[in-house]
Amino acid sequence: MKRSSNAALNLVDVSSDRVSVAQPVFNGREKEYVDHCLDTGWISSAGEYIEKFEKQFAVHVQANHAIACFNGTVALHLALLAKGVTAGDEVIVPSLTYIATANVVRYCGATPVFVDCEADTWNIDPRMIEERISDRTKGIIVVHLYGAPVDMDPVMELAKRRGLFVIEDAAQAHGSKYRGKPVGALGDAGTFSFFGNKIITTGEGGMITTNRTEIDQSMRLFRNQGMSPKKRYWFEMIGYNYRMTNLQAAIGCGQLEGIDWHLNRRQEVVKAYREGLKGLDEIITLPVEKPYATHCYWMFTVLISDKSRVNRDALILKLDQDGIETRPIFYPMFMMPPYAENADRYPVAASVGIRGISLPTHGALSSSDISRVCERVRYHCKGE
Repeated sequence: MKRSSNAALNLVDVSSDRVSVAQPVFNGREKEYVDHCLDTGWISSAGEYIEKFEKQFAVHVQANHAIACFNGTVALHLALLAKGVTAGDEVIVPSLTYIATANVVRYCGATPVFVDCEADTWNIDPRMIEERISDRTKGIIVVHLYGAPVDMDPVMELAKRRGLFVIEDAAQAHGSKYRGKPVGALGDAGTFSFFGNKIITTGEGGMITTNRTEIDQSMRLFRNQGMSPKKRYWFEMIGYNYRMTNLQAAIGCGQLEGIDWHLNRRQEVVKAYREGLKGLDEIITLPVEKPYATHCYWMFTVLISDKSRVNRDALILKLDQDGIETRPIFYPMFMMPPYAENADRYPVAASVGIRGISLPTHGALSSSDISRVCERVRYHCKGE
């Protein structure tokens, strides 16, 4: 890839007829490490890159332990298993999130209990959690949605007072910080995804981080079919095959070595969007960044004003016809058939869920790509 001559943005210059909403960038030693796996034959769930990736990621998140696994969903499942969630339990979950956050609670036979989101960050509203706690509540899952850190202090204070665990779903929040500390090591455990559209990727893949040794040991046992680490083919419990491959970890090592580049690129893209979308305040609300937060901007997601005449779904269709790929914000959980509830309990999520749209956000965007996106958004919103 060639660097753009636009020094102010330092954007990657990639020619394309269509602007993709997400795209991985491999500009480090990923291929070298994968070739090493192929050359040595270490391609499955054993090999030097798995341990290396775990150790490097733990350092990145400032956690004592990191456990690599197959994807971000199983990372959440392992965290719940380690905390002993079982049938009859309840777990607090945001109303606005990707469905895996709720599904993993059901995997354990437990019930997800939803809480509405904040109007500005779209994260779980800490002020509303306690009213949803019952005598069956075991813990809280917070989601750093689209990379925006949750206000963790009130959540952790409530959890301590009520004897609940806190799991951070940081699948979209690589590099985000809360009061200067990386997310993922603030609660009992944190989980990350390395799907192909994430800030760094292993294709598929996940990671759990924790500062607690007993959680680390429990998750490693569950991850590896329940096999004793001291006696091969001796299974102490019913576990799962949730392991990451050495090939995936090799890609992850290469990506993690360049994570500062990936994070800086996101900030450059965001800066360009904020500049290009100026003057649309009455139509589009741009993402906020709270004083306590360092936002990694997995996606640059905006809200169409409920007072404007612009329809979110119509805008998505028009941009697609222009050759610009976008995504709607995640649909709220209570809209999903498996979790259907009355929307009146979640007015903020209900409103955000029909107005949010994620614009293309990735390291391979050029300055002309972003200008094109902004120009078409302005045209369809204001006719400019």
